[in-house]
Amino acid sequence: MVVAEQLNYDAAGLIAAVVQDATTKRVLMLAYMNLEAVQLTQSSGIATFYSRSRNEIWVKGATSGNTQRIVSIEVDCDADALLILVDPAGPACHNGTESCFDTDMLQTGGDANRD
Repeated sequence: MVVAEQLNYDAAGLIAAVVQDATTKRVLMLAYMNLEAVQLTQSSGIATFYSRSRNEIWVKGATSGNTQRIVSIEVDCDADALLILVDPAGPACHNGTESCFDTDMLQTGGDANRD
């Protein structure tokens, strides 16, 4: 078992967290966590992140009600990224969509493999 202090945080003290719906397996969002956010998430069972723009801890859904109950937290092989499976209570994105990943970058109807 890896504990929060053993994770490989970047130079800013952060680790990437990919958040995925535990039931549908859809990727909901990418967020960042510092040591405190990881520890709060583990102790509360509710996804808690670090806002890089506001430089503060934020609990997912604290204002919107769209919380994410933790089902599991997996650590990648380098211990520098987390996969967090959640039971979401509402949309994940601040835009009101289920997932923050709703924009397709690939061309449709054409040959995407053409040079």
